[in-house]
Amino acid sequence: MEKSIYTREYTLLLEVLRSARENAGLTQVELASKLDVTQTFVSKCERGERRLDIIELRNWCGALGITLDELIRSLESAISGIAKG
Repeated sequence: MEKSIYTREYTLLLEVLRSARENAGLTQVELASKLDVTQTFVSKCERGERRLDIIELRNWCGALGITLDELIRSLESAISGIAKG
């Protein structure tokens, strides 16, 4: 089984995360401040160099003003889009 970080679905998760941050009108620095982490941490997560666990992902969503459920729905929509495409 291929590691999930090398899949198209994981790439879509990273795109959804970055898009959610941009839609919230936040820079990486601003998000980092809300999460009490460094901008480098945010950048590494968005590039897939650092993985988020489920609790970190939930906190990330909270800092963006969305729910984890909303993020997952966006991800599922993006995955469905490539399956149909």
